[in-house]
Amino acid sequence: MSLPHLVTPVADAAPMRVPAHQPLVELWRGEMVEGVHHGSAVLLDPDGRVRLAVGDIEAAFYPRSAAKPMQAVAMVRAGLDVGDDLLALAAASHSGEVFHLAGARRLLASAGLGEDALQNPPDLPYDPVERESWLRADGQRSRLAHNCSGKHAAMVATCAAAGWAHDRYLDPEHPLQVAVRATVEDLTGQRVATVTADGCGTPLFGISLYGLARAAQRLVLAPEGGAEHRVAAAMRRHPEMVAGSRRDVTTLMQAVPGLLAKDGFEGVQVAALPDGTSLALKVADGADRARLPALLALLAEGGVAPDVLAPFAPTGLRPAAALTPTPLDTTEKP
Repeated sequence: MSLPHLVTPVADAAPMRVPAHQPLVELWRGEMVEGVHHGSAVLLDPDGRVRLAVGDIEAAFYPRSAAKPMQAVAMVRAGLDVGDDLLALAAASHSGEVFHLAGARRLLASAGLGEDALQNPPDLPYDPVERESWLRADGQRSRLAHNCSGKHAAMVATCAAAGWAHDRYLDPEHPLQVAVRATVEDLTGQRVATVTADGCGTPLFGISLYGLARAAQRLVLAPEGGAEHRVAAAMRRHPEMVAGSRRDVTTLMQAVPGLLAKDGFEGVQVAALPDGTSLALKVADGADRARLPALLALLAEGGVAPDVLAPFAPTGLRPAAALTPTPLDTTEKP
């Protein structure tokens, strides 16, 4: 497949090294710090300049599911043409709620295929409430229940739209994954450092935090009509598809007008505001509990009103000093 609209990246691949992480989030008990989560984070201003950097924002890392918006852009560029709700699901790590599973089935049906076309591992729903309900109904692990089934269904549908065989769609040399890699390099502005497999089996490309933040900025500032704009608009119109009704990514996107946000396993988060302010962070130990307070601190520094963010602040977890030039009120609540 020819991809003439993609530009050659101007930067070399991010260096593969042990990142020089710094304290990102502190766990307080009473008047003392009980634990510290290290990591790295970057905040870009609307012009793409680094406004805040903590740790090592240039080292290669795996963006995990925070890469899904870029993968969705690649699919639209390759011919995927579905409604906004299904396009948001293509970029999702969904909770396994009824409407998520129905959406994945609709994506498969658009290609004339069923659940057996999916190549992600069988799993239980990601959301604990949905998982318990599934198990009470004697539900078995299934490919459809996996939190990445929306992306995989969209990949199968993309293959059908482009005229590609879908039986090996996870092969890094498959035309779909070649297109995804080219899109990742285009959006991040840097060459891929290394390739491995994500937990769902999809090729996963090593990039830098700086590159990931640049990609998010490209999506929110893209002109109307292009693939980047389509994906960003779909995610913001249907935040319930991107995560789930009990997930912070969804509720934050509903609370902050125009916010684009996507989380990933191992403590990864990417987000962008409609003016182009963008951020990316990685918690070194992969602890998801540290992701949200770090995200809130970066959004506050990016200009989101403290009263909008305060309800999301978790008790006892505070962003470290380097991450919060503008302090957040995260005092313990009665």
